[in-house]
Amino acid sequence: MVDHSFPTPLCGVDEAGRGPLAGPVVAAAVILPAQGIPVGINDSKKLTEKTRTRLCAEIRACAVVGIGVVEPEEIDRLNIYWATMKAMTLAVDAVVETLGQHPAHVLVDGNKLPKWDYRATAIVGGDAKSLAIGAASIVAKHVRDEMMIAAARTYPAYGWHSNKGYGSAVHLAALREHGPTPLHRRSFAPVAQCYLDL
Repeated sequence: MVDHSFPTPLCGVDEAGRGPLAGPVVAAAVILPAQGIPVGINDSKKLTEKTRTRLCAEIRACAVVGIGVVEPEEIDRLNIYWATMKAMTLAVDAVVETLGQHPAHVLVDGNKLPKWDYRATAIVGGDAKSLAIGAASIVAKHVRDEMMIAAARTYPAYGWHSNKGYGSAVHLAALREHGPTPLHRRSFAPVAQCYLDL
């Protein structure tokens, strides 16, 4: 893990939800404690839903955590890249508000950094190389998944409880049959096609 190479307090940042057709993009920023870090932190995509749920609770109980959420309407206005950068910025800003100071360094999963004043490093595959980023990936994915499961109760036809807004066969079939909901990203091609077909 690369975390020991950077000064503390060290903040890890990752996002969830760049690719789905529906729902927000969610970023998490996490500063882990010096001791008592939950065991099993890794890239959230490599973990089961049950393990993510447990680790998210453990992380939020011991760490400083900030969440940034950008809703579909703003994703359509900004585009998904800039919406993701905004979500990451909101997440780190929330950590700063809780902490009362800037982190000494911010590690971001990926190869791009938001336009901000924080000292930061982008790390490709960072969710598997940094405990702080791995923790952020777990929190971001769990928080977003819970949002989509809740949304599925309002819009059950789209199967969001299982596909979390991604373009699964069930989701695409419902999109063709029922059209987009307010949670759909109008700028994403399969959703935009619905309007062309009207």
